[in-house]
Amino acid sequence: MHATSPVWTVVLAAGDGSRLRALTTTSTGTAVPKQFCSLFDGPTLLHEALRRARTLAGERTTCVVVAAHHRQWWQEALAGLPERNVIVQPRNRGTAIGILLPLLCILEQDPDAQVVLLPSDHLVREEPVLAAALRSALGNLHRRTCEPLLMGMVPEEPDPQLGYIVPEVRAPGAALRVAQFVEKPTRAQAEALIRAGALWNAFIMVTRGQALLALLRARCADIVSAVQAALERDRRQPDAGALAALYEQLPALDFSRDIVAGQEAALRVVAVPPCGWSDLGTPQRVQAALQRGPQTRPQVPTRGRGPWLSLAAQHARLCLQQQALQA
Repeated sequence: MHATSPVWTVVLAAGDGSRLRALTTTSTGTAVPKQFCSLFDGPTLLHEALRRARTLAGERTTCVVVAAHHRQWWQEALAGLPERNVIVQPRNRGTAIGILLPLLCILEQDPDAQVVLLPSDHLVREEPVLAAALRSALGNLHRRTCEPLLMGMVPEEPDPQLGYIVPEVRAPGAALRVAQFVEKPTRAQAEALIRAGALWNAFIMVTRGQALLALLRARCADIVSAVQAALERDRRQPDAGALAALYEQLPALDFSRDIVAGQEAALRVVAVPPCGWSDLGTPQRVQAALQRGPQTRPQVPTRGRGPWLSLAAQHARLCLQQQALQA
């Protein structure tokens, strides 16, 4: 990688975590987005994602996109980042807008940036495996390809609740062209997809910033232009509130469904060897992770309060409630 093309990481932490709300709502009725929870009693998932990001980029080029209404949970935890790297969305407008906003902020500072997108609410048990795959993808991006690279997880079981990436051919270690995306297949379909070489879609991407912007422009050029204009107006007039006003009008756009589906030819996928990855997207997947026990890597100090909520403790509490109801 050239010094003129630094790596920027974007930790996506603005989601509300509605799919897991039954498990992340406290006994007092407060719904805590899962990225601010821990699996057991260690660092929050957000802290883990930040540590993941810092294996690839320094503080200056580590960004986090968050939601304004989650401030109570992220403000202390992100106090160590440069203020301009904490990118606050006025409200949640889906994953596509959640990617577009930090991307535009990065490209304004560094038009040649290489960008790694990392969700903030995933579990990775073997971090060195994922880190090595990401570094390899960055090297691949630098040497051979301009297409955005999706990191596809080698499936550890047929899971009908996950999305799958089907490459055009099967070739270990290569950046393969994407043939299609399949969302939430049946178990039988998932088994067939795995036999055909399909990979789990982890929503992790390694890309040149301009290539990612081109993907977004191809599907929502008017929205890209509107967000750029709002950012520019707010820079000239800090009290203008242009971005906040625009967010009131923006549609919710899903990155997988509304942006990349149909643009498969513009993408490649890289297989990540089994690394104990889980998106912790359902109570069943959280339970499976808990049954495997806590991670064994050394704990490091983290900034800010945490965990706000332990998923292990929540799961135990709900199990006790169910047992009491059945007694």
